[in-house]
Amino acid sequence: MIAVYAAIGLVVGGAIGYLIRQSLAGKKVGSAEARAEKILEEAKNREKEILLEAKSRSLEIIDQAKKQEADFRAQIVRFEERIDRKEKELDQKANQLDRQKQDVETRTSQIKQVQEEVQQLRAKQLENLQKIAGMTREEAGKVLLENAERLVKDDMVALHKKLLDQAHETAERDARNIVAQAIERVASEVTAEVTTTVVQIPNEEMKGRIIGKEGRNIRAFEQMMGVEILIDDSPDTVVISGFNSIRRHVAKLTLEKLLADGRIHPARIEEAYEKSKAEINEQIKQAGEQAVYELGITNFPPKLVHLIGRLIFRTSYGQNILRHSMEMAKIGALIAEEIGADVQITKQGCLLHDIGKALDQDLEGTHVELGRKVAEKFNLDQRVIEAITSHHADTDVTGKAEAAQSVEAIIVDACDNISGARPGARKDTLENYLKRLGDLEAIANSFEGVEKTYAIQGGREIRVFVKPEKLDDYACQKLARDIANRLEQELKFPGEIKVHVIRETRVVEYAR
Repeated sequence: MIAVYAAIGLVVGGAIGYLIRQSLAGKKVGSAEARAEKILEEAKNREKEILLEAKSRSLEIIDQAKKQEADFRAQIVRFEERIDRKEKELDQKANQLDRQKQDVETRTSQIKQVQEEVQQLRAKQLENLQKIAGMTREEAGKVLLENAERLVKDDMVALHKKLLDQAHETAERDARNIVAQAIERVASEVTAEVTTTVVQIPNEEMKGRIIGKEGRNIRAFEQMMGVEILIDDSPDTVVISGFNSIRRHVAKLTLEKLLADGRIHPARIEEAYEKSKAEINEQIKQAGEQAVYELGITNFPPKLVHLIGRLIFRTSYGQNILRHSMEMAKIGALIAEEIGADVQITKQGCLLHDIGKALDQDLEGTHVELGRKVAEKFNLDQRVIEAITSHHADTDVTGKAEAAQSVEAIIVDACDNISGARPGARKDTLENYLKRLGDLEAIANSFEGVEKTYAIQGGREIRVFVKPEKLDDYACQKLARDIANRLEQELKFPGEIKVHVIRETRVVEYAR
């Protein structure tokens, strides 16, 4: 009986357990389905957000594209307008030149006509004087000349002045156009050089290794290179200082090799120095060959080409000499073509005008003297030697004593001023700049009749206002020339300074 009850209990317990298990399983399935539905709903919401963001982004991209297209179209329109204006200006200038040419021809014929009238008048007066006064031929001629001079002096002076002004204006404009076109076609970037070189080091620990035990490494480096190493608190940098740019670049290359290798001691410094010196010599050779190749000069010997390459490591007023010389050669070639000079001689003179600076740090003498000796040693054309000699007015090219005879030398001198005077081409300290402006105004103010003076355009133009009751128009012309002469004699400046004298009369009256 007990066994029966036990069996019945087991069956009942199993049934109850099965029912409980089924209930728990159903709850879990329901919970999983709910979570799945929730995840699905979140995914749909996220999908909608992504679609909205994509649409918004696409609209922004479309707007940006439309704006860029509109800007591009506006630029094209502006460019077309500029081209149209330039064409109109060129047409106007051509017409103006034709009118001026006709005016000059007309004035010339008028002068000839006046001269013929003067001769006729002179003959008549001479005949009348001989008949009436019984004068000798010499006395009659003197009276006739005095009378004729009084009659035509004012007209001739005014006509001469007008023709002279027109000739100056035309010549100045033509020269300015030639120079402007040459500069525009040879526009190049300006690179300023200094007397120090900064070398990046991997970490501060390397400074101690550069100095070495008791400073033996840095002493050996400085003695071997001929430069000075400045080690201060600047993070991860050392400075190499020296006025000889070739030595400075050799030192920089040597130090970089030592830093890359990691071994720094006197023997290793000497080894790296020899390799760096060989590399710099190769760079010099390549720079010289590239310069003569770019300018189309084929008759220079290899030693002269090597000297030209040395100029890549030489600077003047912060301007690289090789780049300056090549720029001069390109400008000079264009000017020589315009005026019919020898293009090859002009390019050679421009490229070699400062060749003495490749040697002036090692030999005694000015760079002009050294350059002339180099040119004579290599038997260069006499016009090239004249260009080297005269580009700093060591030989005057203005027509005075010992003036250079070749037009190519004059072009070289002009190109030197053009290249050096471009804005930013050469460095100038603020103190020197301010002093030059003060000197300009002081010189102009020292003349009698000057009311006030303004130096403008960075000191390249000076405007002088005079008192109209003290100076007339002819006196203003003389004042401008006198001021320009004083500036040339007392100041040193690159390029040219425009002296603008202004005489103005103002009359005020009131109507009541």
